[in-house]
Amino acid sequence: MSAFKSEFLNVLSSRGFIHQVSEPDELDKLAKAGRITGYIGFDCTAASLHVGSLLPIMMLHWMQKTGHRPIALMGGGTTRVGDPSGKDESRKILTDEMIEQNLKGIRAIFSKFLTFGDDPTDALMTNNADWLNKLNYIDFLRDVGRHFSVNRMLSFDSVKMRLDRQQELSFLEFNYMILQAYDYVELHKRHGCVLQMGGSDQWGNIVNGIDLGRRMLGAQLFAITSPLITTSSGAKMGKTATGAVWLNADHCSPYDYWQFWRNTEDGDVERFLKMFTILPLDEIARLAALKGGEINEAKKILATEATAHVHGRSAADEAADTARTTFEDGALSQNLPSIEVKRGELEKGIGVLNANVLAGLVASTSEARRQVKGGGLKVNDVTVEDEKMMLTPKNLTPEGVIKLSLGRKKHVLLKPV
Repeated sequence: MSAFKSEFLNVLSSRGFIHQVSEPDELDKLAKAGRITGYIGFDCTAASLHVGSLLPIMMLHWMQKTGHRPIALMGGGTTRVGDPSGKDESRKILTDEMIEQNLKGIRAIFSKFLTFGDDPTDALMTNNADWLNKLNYIDFLRDVGRHFSVNRMLSFDSVKMRLDRQQELSFLEFNYMILQAYDYVELHKRHGCVLQMGGSDQWGNIVNGIDLGRRMLGAQLFAITSPLITTSSGAKMGKTATGAVWLNADHCSPYDYWQFWRNTEDGDVERFLKMFTILPLDEIARLAALKGGEINEAKKILATEATAHVHGRSAADEAADTARTTFEDGALSQNLPSIEVKRGELEKGIGVLNANVLAGLVASTSEARRQVKGGGLKVNDVTVEDEKMMLTPKNLTPEGVIKLSLGRKKHVLLKPV
């Protein structure tokens, strides 16, 4: 049972979001006494966020639900630099146009989890380019840089890891932690922000911001970090054989998104229901108690609830219906993900390996070849045994499509046009 008195910290704690808290008693007292403002930063390195970003987004969601004001800070400025945390090599430098394009895709996600507006608890979306892009370098070095010890910065895990592995760390990236600390100071000055949240790998960077706020403004600021999520088998959360699981529908269809959650390992069901759905804890406890084959019902609920949050209830229900039609009723659902091929190409013949790459079921023909050897690829529910097999109009089902499958749970329809 959580020892926190404020609803905000109580909810985060009981749902498994808290790894570390700075001065927990003080923060708890502040959150119980009135409304606080807190933020999480998101860099704009791609046109969509992926499942790995869902945990911090849910923390902002619960912050708002418990009566506080969340800020989603877009890293339009820091994306130009690159965060070295947990990486062996420098991030690709993006142009301002690419960053702005990525921002548009990312902004759309947050409106599904947060309410924006002018009320006291309405969320804010800010962009650190508003202050970082206007900085005068000499003034910044004098006013902010003098508060940082290079000795201390070299001791941070994100820096040490790169240096220990003898990987290059550019001066540009070395500045990232100073800019992140400065973001915290700016958000405190502009919006009265007193809390920064992030993954446990961000602890050092956040503490830097707390220290800078104390030195420059005499402010008392706080930190919460969440655990880095891995699955029961030790795999990184949000990664599949075909890459990241994106939150935007044009990067990952609602059906594929539903299937990702449906494939959750048994040992992760309760934890993921707490973190990635808004179901009440007593309902989650009931679902977590299911044993044997019944745990699959809990996984379907997890998949539908998680998908509803990102893609809407009707898309989630449709994905669940498609899965039931395909797997339980043994029928061919036209709602499965599909790709179009020119009828002329199909008449000439399309190699089964290339077809599976085209469908996104595998990343390369060599991977498709390995799957054939292991019996993992199917055409119209029949296992592919010949890697040189050609798909032609003869393979079309009565519905006029060819069903490609990887394992039991990934399917794509090939539709001639």
